[in-house]
Amino acid sequence: MPAADELEAVLEANRSFYDAFEARDLDAMSQLWEHSDRATCTHPGWPTLRGWARVAASFFALFQNDQRLQFILTEVYGQMDGDVGWVSLDENVLDVDAGLAVAAMNLFTRGDDDEWRMVAHHASVITAPATLDDEDQG
Repeated sequence: MPAADELEAVLEANRSFYDAFEARDLDAMSQLWEHSDRATCTHPGWPTLRGWARVAASFFALFQNDQRLQFILTEVYGQMDGDVGWVSLDENVLDVDAGLAVAAMNLFTRGDDDEWRMVAHHASVITAPATLDDEDQG
């Protein structure tokens, strides 16, 4: 598959993550993640969770509450190198009461079945606007 198509597949896997999150679909979330000890997840304000069992339990807990979330994704930037792809983005999270801006990094690996699986998700609340000029960023 050409590199552009592979990157598009990574970006599609990334979108599937947010679709599953919005739908609170544990089955879809489970299909997307790599089920291994490499699975790592940091939700905003949570400690880092390692291993698929702990990551799955976190989504199970999140999906049990009545809070409906909508993700508007901006600054989406994907890259890949061989069987690893990553997406950095800003999650503009909307719920019934308010909104929240979150910076996120999602890491995917290509499985033996040629499907892209999420192996890491890290999200941190944005508490202040960026102050670096574009030329200062490296």
